[in-house]
Amino acid sequence: QVQLVESGGGLVQAGGSLRLSCAASGDTFSNYRMGWFRQAPGKEREFVVSLSRVGITTYYADAVKGRFTISRDNAKNTVYLQMNSLKPEDTAVYYCAASQILSARSMSTLSPAGNGMEYWGKGTLVTVSS
Repeated sequence: QVQLVESGGGLVQAGGSLRLSCAASGDTFSNYRMGWFRQAPGKEREFVVSLSRVGITTYYADAVKGRFTISRDNAKNTVYLQMNSLKPEDTAVYYCAASQILSARSMSTLSPAGNGMEYWGKGTLVTVSS
């Protein structure tokens, strides 16, 4: 099993940037494909981005493409989400999730979003003010 802990959330003005981190422990991090999901108040959870085990293959939701970048450092057991040009509609709790079974591509098409991911962090709140 892997344990996931997100950090880096906070309040930022529209147009600003944040970098989220997700630290993994408890198992070999490189065995897991990683994803970020988010859930805005009153809305369903949605897919943000996923990443392959070696960090080469990525899939982005259209809403964040060109603004967000996912990366991982397997030596540090950490996955990152760099968020630039933030918009008020990016306001949400952001969750890191891991899977040994699902591919990065399939993570992007789960319905409901995130259904089937094996491990989840508790989330970090991102608030973007206008």
